[in-house]
Amino acid sequence: MSETYSHSRLSSFETCPRKFQYRYLWKLPAESESIEAFVGKRVHEVLERLHRVVDRGRLPSLPRVIERYHQLFDDAYDSRVVRIVREGMTTDFYREVGENCLANYYHDHYPFDGDETLALEEHVRFSLDREGRYRMQGFVDRIARAKDGAIEIQDYKTSARVPSRTQIAEDRQLALYQIAIQQGKLGARFGADRPVRLVWHFLRQGKTLVSTRAPVQLARLAEQTQRLIDRIRGATDFPARPGPLCGWCEYRRGCDASAAFAGAPHAQPLAEMPAGAVARATKPPRSRRPAADRDQLAFRFGS
Repeated sequence: MSETYSHSRLSSFETCPRKFQYRYLWKLPAESESIEAFVGKRVHEVLERLHRVVDRGRLPSLPRVIERYHQLFDDAYDSRVVRIVREGMTTDFYREVGENCLANYYHDHYPFDGDETLALEEHVRFSLDREGRYRMQGFVDRIARAKDGAIEIQDYKTSARVPSRTQIAEDRQLALYQIAIQQGKLGARFGADRPVRLVWHFLRQGKTLVSTRAPVQLARLAEQTQRLIDRIRGATDFPARPGPLCGWCEYRRGCDASAAFAGAPHAQPLAEMPAGAVARATKPPRSRRPAADRDQLAFRFGS
């Protein structure tokens, strides 16, 4: 059976083949997590819970939403694992970034009756070809039915930059999800023939961008993605591509190519270490508590 790919897996290969090798081929555990990724996860958790509560006919206040965010933040934060890369930035700064993201979303969508939630954190599995040789998967933040009947594939972004319209029009991730929800059981569930909109919520800026894809564009994307997967399958060398993003890489301390950029000391590159030593070198410190299951978030808005 062929392996399953995702947008993240493809992007990892495109950005840095060596990181792809560490993460997806060698399956090395991440040594750390950036503060940006940490905050993004907490914001996603709160928004998922918020919509689940709203779907049950309850409407929590913004202070209550923010309170739960801080509880999640405190429960999950471990300074030994979460890294701040940018000089001069503090944990409190990033904590406030997450709070502002939630406040912007709440104000923009209150009282949350502008559309109908169809799915939250939906795990989609699909194939780019009829034979099933190019299998894909992903998690969709939210799928909704707009008042005009269109299906919206929605994505939450906590990044500091809003891409251009051109970049949005070329975005691969949500377009792949459109392919997913228009075929097989997902197509029957959400309506394969319904119009689809791709929606990005840039929470820090309080901006929403919308794009659409024509069938010919989706077909071209499927072909391009298949060619990329073929490149990955045929790769025998996985060179590093050092650059500014090395500072955010979870494998930076063990990658000899990143030392000059990230300034992280290491005794021996991962590529030269025995498998057992690699596992020990990259094992992160034990967290203070196990991560809560996505479906059993450790808070209730109504409590």
